[in-house]
Amino acid sequence: MENKDPELPKDETGFDESEKADGPARPYIEDRRKRSYELRRAILDYGMGVIIFGFGIFFLVAPKLGVPIGIDNTFRYIFSGLCLLYGGFRVYRGSQKNYFN
Repeated sequence: MENKDPELPKDETGFDESEKADGPARPYIEDRRKRSYELRRAILDYGMGVIIFGFGIFFLVAPKLGVPIGIDNTFRYIFSGLCLLYGGFRVYRGSQKNYFN
């Protein structure tokens, strides 16, 4: 593919190599990308934490709601406890937003 305008550099972005590597907007873009990633991860952690925590509560009170669960009560309590712990941890991790350390 040939460059039709000889005034422009051959790069499709319109910048030569020195402008692309050390451009003035580079730290701003990286900071914005980092904050965007933190927000996505926090939303994911909050959402999954609430869902898993909800499953823990559901398995804990299922017999009182009249929902038959086909496992032994001991395993049901252990599973619901693990769901409550892990769901709480996910919500905590979402509130900390400590993804880069």
